[in-house]
Amino acid sequence: MVFSNLFFLYFFLPLNLICYFLAKSIHVRNGILIVFSLFFYAWGEPRYVPLLVGMVLINWIFGLMIEKYRGQKLAKAGLIGACICSLTLLGIFKYLTLILGTTHDLFGLPSVVPQILLPIGISFYTFQALSYTIDVYTGKIEKEKSFLQFALYLSFFPQLVAGPIVKASEFLPQLKENRKVTLAGLESGIQIFVFGMFKKVVLADNISVFVDEVYRSPQIFGSGTVALAVAAYAIQIYMDFSGYSDMAIGCAKCMGYELPVNFNLPYISHNVSEFWKRWHISLSSWLMQYLYIPLGGNRKGRIRTYVNLMITMLLGGLWHGAEWSFVLWGGLHGLALCIHKGFRKLAGYQKGQERKKNVLVDTLSILGTDIFVCICWIFFRAENVPKA
Repeated sequence: MVFSNLFFLYFFLPLNLICYFLAKSIHVRNGILIVFSLFFYAWGEPRYVPLLVGMVLINWIFGLMIEKYRGQKLAKAGLIGACICSLTLLGIFKYLTLILGTTHDLFGLPSVVPQILLPIGISFYTFQALSYTIDVYTGKIEKEKSFLQFALYLSFFPQLVAGPIVKASEFLPQLKENRKVTLAGLESGIQIFVFGMFKKVVLADNISVFVDEVYRSPQIFGSGTVALAVAAYAIQIYMDFSGYSDMAIGCAKCMGYELPVNFNLPYISHNVSEFWKRWHISLSSWLMQYLYIPLGGNRKGRIRTYVNLMITMLLGGLWHGAEWSFVLWGGLHGLALCIHKGFRKLAGYQKGQERKKNVLVDTLSILGTDIFVCICWIFFRAENVPKA
């Protein structure tokens, strides 16, 4: 089910809000949310509900194990076990076809490449599960004693399908609070939801008609039309993704919950580093906290910093989809981040220092960044690398 579905708008969401409002205790309200969340997920693909429940159970058990044996080798074993289980499930359902197909193409090995239907939202709830077990291991949060509470954290329907990615340290405390439906929350939430739906349904969906036609057969169109389609896709993907994130944030706010802002006007960025502070903020902050910094960040010399950036962005690209074009997209952004970081070093900028404002330079910086981002979007949108 998606937020723009008429069943969701006219039946599911109103019924959820009514039941949630009438519930007298926090435990009943959370139980209602779990039921509605599982129904929301099952509406799209019921066969994968056990996968979601299994992901919940695995990470909840490993969280208990990590807390129990904190400071001992078994705690580290619990963290490794949780990561292996979560990433293995993600790998099987999302990347097995890519791995087998690539192996066949490179080495000519006979193999049957299965067509596996990708479970809805698996990338998002896998990253949320990983954030929980890692935070428990590092002592940032305590284990969640309640299985149902943890199940709601992973399956909360507003952000289940397409984010934002919510860290356990940010959302689990909210689930323990007595959040209620209020008039102010409804007013604010509905405004955010409607604005997001306008971006998604009115703008993104209509722009996609033109974009899809050009990307389907770019060779039959003139260069001007192709360039216009490239620029149009940049607008489409922003309106689509940010619109859906707004709808998720609005839904949650109606029930009294706060989800993180996921987009902050990314196309006014002066450079690629700033772009990634404004685009898909929940993902970029997750990659920074749980991948880039553990790899060493910028603490182990310039070359190691560039390597860490490239690894982070390559894996970030792969996270978006099981095609080498996504890896190439991530690699281009990683290379640009390395160049920008190197430029700042050569120019003598200190950490946190900003250059003086200049209208012409700012305009050219924004324009140059947007052109680069649009070129990268070609690899993101095209069906494969050759077509890109």
